[in-house]
Amino acid sequence: MNRTKTFARLIHAEWTKFRTVRGWVLGTVAAALATVVVGLLGTSAPGGEGPPGPATGFPTGPGGEPVNDSFYFVHRTLHGDGSITVPALSLTGLADDGHGRNTGGPAQPWAKAGIIVKKDLVQGSPYAAVMLTGGHGVRMQYDYTQDRAAPVAADGRSPRWLRLVRAGDTLTGFVSSDGTHWSQVGTARLPGLTGTVQAGLFAASPQARQSTAVGVGFGPAVATGAFGRPALQGTWPDPRWKGTQVGGDAGTSGSYSTTMKAGFTEEPDGTFTVTGAGDIAPVVGGPAMGPAYSPENFLVGAFAGLVVVTAVGTVFVTAEYRRGLIRTTLTAHPGRGRVLTAKAVTVGATAFAAGLAAAAVVLPLGEQGAESRGFRVFPVDTATEWRVTVGTALLFAATAVLALSLGALLRRGAAAVAVVIASTVLPYLLATSAVLPAGASEWLLRVTPAAGFAVQQTLPRYAQVVSVYEPSTGYHPLTPWEGFAVLCGYTALAFGLALTRLRRSDA
Repeated sequence: MNRTKTFARLIHAEWTKFRTVRGWVLGTVAAALATVVVGLLGTSAPGGEGPPGPATGFPTGPGGEPVNDSFYFVHRTLHGDGSITVPALSLTGLADDGHGRNTGGPAQPWAKAGIIVKKDLVQGSPYAAVMLTGGHGVRMQYDYTQDRAAPVAADGRSPRWLRLVRAGDTLTGFVSSDGTHWSQVGTARLPGLTGTVQAGLFAASPQARQSTAVGVGFGPAVATGAFGRPALQGTWPDPRWKGTQVGGDAGTSGSYSTTMKAGFTEEPDGTFTVTGAGDIAPVVGGPAMGPAYSPENFLVGAFAGLVVVTAVGTVFVTAEYRRGLIRTTLTAHPGRGRVLTAKAVTVGATAFAAGLAAAAVVLPLGEQGAESRGFRVFPVDTATEWRVTVGTALLFAATAVLALSLGALLRRGAAAVAVVIASTVLPYLLATSAVLPAGASEWLLRVTPAAGFAVQQTLPRYAQVVSVYEPSTGYHPLTPWEGFAVLCGYTALAFGLALTRLRRSDA
């Protein structure tokens, strides 16, 4: 108990020392302000304006996740239970080659055409689909985030017959290579499915990935599916098939050009061709997200705040060495390990407060400003928002303790600041600004303290969605807490080395 009280008094003494030096207090406040100001300026559009028209936000799927839901739908009403079966004859594509010319041939790898049952024509409503894809075989996908590969027939042939069976709110997908022997792909339960649904054929294609002079880009692309005569079971009251562009346009993950048009044709023998663009999938970051911001974009100023935090954390200990006051401190409190720990607690706590305040202010202000300029903002759930906010505060705290530890180890303020900035802030800036190749950027964000910035990431990654999953588009190679653990590892190592030197050498 006495040792606990002694350590508490030691922390109080260090805190008193910190708050009585105006420059350290103002530096901590400046770190928070720099984070907010740079974050807001960094996410303001050139000219202060975003895309034309108001920000409408993303459609949301059944789980509340932002989704793309734009495709061409040839549909009829299905009342109650029933099924649709169709032979899928081919899937081809048309894409802009980046020079204004359209090139035909295989569809984009995640282009899709097949059969779908959807609650209604509203974007984000529940659905289940079985489809051909351009490069990933036959799949069953449902409710935007779920994706399953179809089994391959025993004879090795790819399945080309597709079937969806509805029983209440349960949809079951089947495939066959001959139309006789069927294999189940999967089952989807769609809560809230009403008695009447829309079902039929569809086609969609994400934009085509292109290499441009300034990096990777995306251009218009469409997919065309050819189908045999659909076989229907159940009650289908509509006498004819209708074509609808769900979403009104190709959305953010696919588009048409002046020579790429959506639509369908129905031949006298009952066969169909359906052409469409867009995607039915969750929204991810990078070019696929279009003109939109994610929460970590508003925290871009954290690097500026960390530079200030680094300077404060370093000088908090090196100033005592420079002035010879460290001897007085160690004489008053002989426990050298407790002295360094108390300093770390003090500087870490003040940096945590600065980071927490900055994140709590810049996130709502950035979102409101972006939406007022016509940009969409990637929505996150409450748990993720708290993780980003508290994670930013932890990033500040860990960096401050790292700076303090290096200051105690090197005993040279300028050298300690340079090491922290070179190992934390600089790799982050190089990786996220696309200056380095993607592989080098990911390596930096794995093995340097800059990995800690991963704690701010919110963008999801899905294998079935084409995008640029690189640090320059907001994707860190480590998960949020893995990246933060790397930073903590460096901080613990620096603190241990500083403590060893403090115990073994004269102050």
